[in-house]
Amino acid sequence: MSKVTLGLLQHACTPRPAANLKKTLALAELAARRGAKIICTQELCRSQYFCQSEDHANFKLAESIPGPSTAAFQRIAKKHGVVIIASLFEKRAAGLYHNTAVIIDADGALLGIYRKMHIPDDPLFYEKFYFTPGDTGFRAWQTKHGRIGVLICWDQWYPEAARLTALQGADILFYPTAIGWHPQEKKEHGVNQHGAWETIQRAHAVANGCYVVAVNRIGLERPVGGDGLEFWGQSFVAGTSGQILAKASTDQEEILLVPVDLGQVDVTRTHWPFLRDRRIDAYGDLTRRFRD
Repeated sequence: MSKVTLGLLQHACTPRPAANLKKTLALAELAARRGAKIICTQELCRSQYFCQSEDHANFKLAESIPGPSTAAFQRIAKKHGVVIIASLFEKRAAGLYHNTAVIIDADGALLGIYRKMHIPDDPLFYEKFYFTPGDTGFRAWQTKHGRIGVLICWDQWYPEAARLTALQGADILFYPTAIGWHPQEKKEHGVNQHGAWETIQRAHAVANGCYVVAVNRIGLERPVGGDGLEFWGQSFVAGTSGQILAKASTDQEEILLVPVDLGQVDVTRTHWPFLRDRRIDAYGDLTRRFRD
């Protein structure tokens, strides 16, 4: 079967991790009952975006993988026969933490994990304090409902990450995300910031002839006071030519259900043969930091 319905879970988070997990699990079940076959959470779905400060206490939010949250998603996947991508804060060992997505097949099996490769360090996005850069590489997994690749948030700005994942055979690139405005910057820069975010991901769909799925959160979060971050929602699915197939609102909790035809990947890549015409003999300098 080449047609599959994607389920994007967009919602706000509270300071209570247990409540956030309960909500995400409930939304995943509801998405499955409504016909979703591949379901994706937003980034770090168990908590508010704690990287707004550098605070050692936040490491208590992390858990092992597999662990209790992974098991909870596995039960839903098996019960409903759905694939689930869930973004979690992983404690790998003492002093070693990752921003990690678990990939669960429709029989409840844990197919694998992806650890976020690109780690930002910007005002209110102090992720380098918390996350070790990923070491899983760029991968794709054959699930019951399609071959998928998973990247996370800041990864979405890098065409190299999208390309290398597509070269693993991914028909869909999923990006669990937590991105928003600094409220004081929104009026001047907000439109351009969001436009850049959406445009580059649509470009990944074009360049690789695949579907792209971005799942963002909503709401104003101020875990350390100040202005906080206003997450802009607008989770979306881009088609194989970069067209927006569906987009969520800026401020509403939603389950965005989007039917896609995976057969269109082959059609697009045949008619727009970017993979055929790549000059792999000439790209060696991509592994250099700069031209010097």
